[in-house]
Amino acid sequence: MSKSITILDQDYTQWVNNLVARYRQSQIKAAIKVNSEQLEFNWMLGRDIVEMRVEERWGESVIEQLSKDLKSEMPHVEGLSVTNLRYCRRFYLLYSQVNIIRPQLEGELDRVAKTEILPQVGGELQVPDASLIADNIFQVPWGHHKLILDKVKGDVNKALFFISQTVENGWSRAMLLNWIDTGLYERKGKAITNFKHTIPDESSDLAQELTKDPYNFAFTGVTKRHNEAQLKDALLTNITNFLIELGTGFAYVGKEYRLQIGETEKFIDLLFYNIKLRCYVVIEVKIDKFDSKDIGQLGTYVTATNHLLREEGKDNPTIGLLVCRSKDNTLAKYALESSSQPIGISEYELEKFYPEKVEGTIPTIKEIEERLNEKEKD
Repeated sequence: MSKSITILDQDYTQWVNNLVARYRQSQIKAAIKVNSEQLEFNWMLGRDIVEMRVEERWGESVIEQLSKDLKSEMPHVEGLSVTNLRYCRRFYLLYSQVNIIRPQLEGELDRVAKTEILPQVGGELQVPDASLIADNIFQVPWGHHKLILDKVKGDVNKALFFISQTVENGWSRAMLLNWIDTGLYERKGKAITNFKHTIPDESSDLAQELTKDPYNFAFTGVTKRHNEAQLKDALLTNITNFLIELGTGFAYVGKEYRLQIGETEKFIDLLFYNIKLRCYVVIEVKIDKFDSKDIGQLGTYVTATNHLLREEGKDNPTIGLLVCRSKDNTLAKYALESSSQPIGISEYELEKFYPEKVEGTIPTIKEIEERLNEKEKD
């Protein structure tokens, strides 16, 4: 345990007083938006620590002393531990890579402006909607933020991706951890497709984002030798997990879905409907390596679905997705160039993902001691 120090510097004392006043002011609005107000406080605290260069001014142990001083002034307030103050610093450092918040010169706890996010010079930040991303940051609980900070290792694009996905899907912290550990950021939108050339511009990007490569089928429990029928049965036995892995907006229509094409019967492996794209999605599952002949089969099913199931003016053109055990990416690209139907090609994996230990989710011995000391004071 480090020894307590006394900082007599007037600037430091004034800063502590300002932080206390700022926090108490924020509690007036807490009943309306607890999370966003707390996050704004954390943001500005992190900003102060960085921009005031407090460790240079008052020594390396200033964060520990600051924690003690704030707890002394606000003994019943949580989130003032040394660990949490350091999270505030990391929170600011990560998102200050983009101009997310511009606190007003007067009334800092008035609603801060969130009208633009601009990359710093030389940055390659992928921000699709500035105002939306800025608002999203203040909708995600602090516990989620700490998890993201621990897992993304300073990658702001990855952090912004998981923030937007958390808001869109309403993920719990456990779900967020699961998606991070299954490599969603690295997999999402990565299927090889011809969507740019076969789907209107306003829909092609969305269609691409709905794909993954590879798909994680570990939830099926299939680990031994298997055929296509066994894998498809396992997918549908775990239909809830299958739909979660496919992503938001997918509705299950049928397995081995029968199409009467002229005098010939054909059966689609799996048929879904995507509410976001307002179109049918034909999925063919292959347990072998991709072969160019698979494109012809899937293209036929996509065309037949358009003729037999699609309602003109209501449904957009059908999309095909081929999920195979492995693929030669060059062959897949060439094969897709030969098709006029919108098709994507992805691989699947059956290996199980095990979440890593997450820093910040389990209290340290020091934090436990601090909490026990607080209770003894009550």
